[in-house]
Amino acid sequence: MAAEIHKHQHFIIYKPYGMLSQFYSNSKQQKRKRFLGELYDFPEGTMPIGRLDEKSEGLLLLTTQGKLSHFVNSKRVEKEYYALVDGHMTQKAVDTLRNGVTIGVHGEKYVTNPCKAFKIGKEPEVPNPDQKIRDARHGPTSWVAITLQEGKFRQVRKMTSAVGFPTLRLIRVRIGSYQLNQMEIGQVMPLETLDV
Repeated sequence: MAAEIHKHQHFIIYKPYGMLSQFYSNSKQQKRKRFLGELYDFPEGTMPIGRLDEKSEGLLLLTTQGKLSHFVNSKRVEKEYYALVDGHMTQKAVDTLRNGVTIGVHGEKYVTNPCKAFKIGKEPEVPNPDQKIRDARHGPTSWVAITLQEGKFRQVRKMTSAVGFPTLRLIRVRIGSYQLNQMEIGQVMPLETLDV
């Protein structure tokens, strides 16, 4: 009888603000940081598929299957973000985001690929933030949805800043066919399969 094939495990999580998209760090500066392992007793060999920076929150996929992680990252899977920005974002700014903007990547100028972007008319149904967002007395804010098929470091933040509307809160709400829906901050859901 053939040996049982090791069954890989997959997870969908709502990464909180202030948490690194990793399980540990050898850096002395990061010893006091928060890591994914505090959310759940993940099996050995679990790795995030892609990342969210420390100050961003939302959907993150994890797997014990390294080849799957590489496949998803190289497949240009759509990733959708909701960004709360400083000020009332104009339609002109949204159009500029759609067509591509110049940002800095590793000290070089980079023009982002065309993407989907639109203003969100009313505040989206998302959990209350873990961190304090700027007080409303300091001026208006607005929400914008941005869908990318690339993922440069802090790309959405750099894009909204490039059109004059710095990001105050950033939530990834979708990766491929997986959506945040009604998940709570810090929630972990095991998946039978992972098909993006």
